[in-house]
Amino acid sequence: MDILSNIKNELIVSIQAMPNEPLYNVVCINGMAKSIVELGGANVLRLAGARDINNIKTLYPDLIVIGITKPEIIPDNYKELVYITPTISDCKKVIDAGADIVAFDGTTRKRPNGESLIDLIRYIKSQGKLAMADIATFEEAQIAAEFGADIVSTTLSGYTLETQGNPDTPDFELVKRIKQNLDIFTILEGKVWEKNDIALAFEAGADAVVVGSAITRPQLIFKRLNEGKIHE
Repeated sequence: MDILSNIKNELIVSIQAMPNEPLYNVVCINGMAKSIVELGGANVLRLAGARDINNIKTLYPDLIVIGITKPEIIPDNYKELVYITPTISDCKKVIDAGADIVAFDGTTRKRPNGESLIDLIRYIKSQGKLAMADIATFEEAQIAAEFGADIVSTTLSGYTLETQGNPDTPDFELVKRIKQNLDIFTILEGKVWEKNDIALAFEAGADAVVVGSAITRPQLIFKRLNEGKIHE
């Protein structure tokens, strides 16, 4: 299966919950996946943790899964840290669980255990999987492409110290710059809340779009809607 061809122009749904959230329950994660895949028709999911990757791939062997690891609690200084699939050991967990694509922090921040970005990419590709670099800047996309990443995603734009002043909107300009200057499959991810965001992402040149919280985080959906209500 040519995975890149199969995810081209797709809306990818990120189904994630933290251990301290009610939806972290296996039944809840599986239920969301079934709703999105069987009733919604999604062909690609982004999942966090070996448990959920393995469960969903068991349910849907032909579904394309982008897999990551994350800490059980995101630290307050997360903008300084590499915490999305940070090490080769984490990559191995994701691969062993059945992910087709391994996504990882592709920023230039210092990595744990003295490991390097190029080592992660080489390991992932040596296992026959696609390497997806979650980046925050064009320069990081460029480095990831040079190191052999198959995909770059704007996941971390606005979530690093260097980019923390970015607008609270999807980074369409970053997608546009990457597509104009680099020959690499590019995904827009992050801060996608409206249908128009998806249209603008594809207009900017995105090969695919990831949406997460707007579909799978009820507490954030409620807060967003509740902020707009009319108070008498």
